[in-house]
Amino acid sequence: MLKQILSKLPRKLQKFDSLDSSGIDSRNHTSHSGNGAQCTSIGDSISNRLSVVKRVSSAVFPASIMVGVEAVEPNLSFADVSDPQKQNLFISKLNLCCEVSDFSDPDKTSAEQDLKHQTLVELVNFVNSGSAKFNEPAIAAMCKMCAINLFRVFPPKHRSNRTSGEAEDEEPMFDPSWSNLQLVYDLLLRFISCSSLDAKVAKKYVDHSFILRLLDLFDSEDPRERDCLKTILHRIYGKLMVHRPFLRKAVSNIIYRFVFETERHNGIAELLEIFGSIISGFAVPLKEEHKMFLWRALIPLHKPKPVGVYHQQLTYCIIQFIDKDPKLANSVITGLLKYWPVTNSQKEFMFISELEEILEMTSMAEFLTIMVPLFRRVAFCINSSHYQVAERAHLLWNNEHIFNLIMHNRQVIFPLIFPALERNSGNHWNQAVLNLTQSIKKMFCEMDEELVLACQRKMEEENSRSSEAAEKRKLAWERLETAASFKPAAANMILPVKPPAACPVAC
Repeated sequence: MLKQILSKLPRKLQKFDSLDSSGIDSRNHTSHSGNGAQCTSIGDSISNRLSVVKRVSSAVFPASIMVGVEAVEPNLSFADVSDPQKQNLFISKLNLCCEVSDFSDPDKTSAEQDLKHQTLVELVNFVNSGSAKFNEPAIAAMCKMCAINLFRVFPPKHRSNRTSGEAEDEEPMFDPSWSNLQLVYDLLLRFISCSSLDAKVAKKYVDHSFILRLLDLFDSEDPRERDCLKTILHRIYGKLMVHRPFLRKAVSNIIYRFVFETERHNGIAELLEIFGSIISGFAVPLKEEHKMFLWRALIPLHKPKPVGVYHQQLTYCIIQFIDKDPKLANSVITGLLKYWPVTNSQKEFMFISELEEILEMTSMAEFLTIMVPLFRRVAFCINSSHYQVAERAHLLWNNEHIFNLIMHNRQVIFPLIFPALERNSGNHWNQAVLNLTQSIKKMFCEMDEELVLACQRKMEEENSRSSEAAEKRKLAWERLETAASFKPAAANMILPVKPPAACPVAC
């Protein structure tokens, strides 16, 4: 009975099965072989034998999207197949590149690496020519190939034990597999940027899981990879609008973990650079969600030690927020004062520079609510023993907008700043700072001489009261010391001991 059933099967099907298994076995053998000559000979034999179209294996792509899709043998060149078959060859070559190469040993599987690199180059050229069409099978193949090649866990030995950003002069670490990774990133970028890409189909494969794994790659120590990821993520944000809220939340979670837990991440600057352009596109009035991102994510980013690595991008994001809503300046300045560094002069210098940019965009109404605690902090900076911090604080007066704010509120600001200027005049060690102090005092006198004289009299009265209080404390301590050292003669006499009184009760 079995023989009768088998005899009814068509002979062409047996030939196709043997051809398919032969082709797959040969390709797998080639990809795992370290012999370049053997790889070439096997590839040539496969190309000669498989000049016809065959079905794509269901193990590579889901059967639901592969109905009617045929793929040409991947070792063929695009020039060797007809135009209708080029799209199928494109998918087959993407499938071929799903084999991950090991670049830890330069001598290991060199033939496999060369074959894969050449295939990736062919794919990039084919996409650049505009012949590639990203239908659903091609989208699925592209996303699978990118996921297999890009998504990886970075080895601990490639991570620095020091806090990121403390050693900015160190040479960056470069990934040895970058020659292939760059081509994969180039393909992914062109795929996302393709004008004919159907976003409704693409979002099924570039899903939340795909985006999260892509965000994990921002912790790469290779700056070239982070730069590619920055461009790709920005294109995803613009192309797949349905994923925008999720992407913003995912980036917020990365920032929360960095600020409140680890203080170690290599891609904060790149993520902020992406958000700088995103914030500039926010509609006015700002949504509450966007304001929460400012308050809970951006402002606390001033706290970590490696803020210098990403401070420029952080300042840009905050300026974009204030440009959208000037009333946010009060919250931002309050946050700056909250996280103001006490012992780190470099951070303090950066904070003053950021403060100047924020004040340039601050309205008079917002300035009135924050000027007292703000200029108390500026007064401390003016008296800083670090000459760059003191010098930078003095230069705030050179900004025309800030100068106008100070001039219109001089009755409040002068009494806060004048004592600091007087202390600098008599005590500061740096001549450049002394010159700036004299210049500001002269500016104050020209602006309102009577107020300056009143501040000077008030300061003299306070100094006089302080001197009197100090003198009183000194005299009080002297009296206490004298009383403690005085020992009267009666204290040294031995007094007689009285006998105990007679017990009134008879024992």
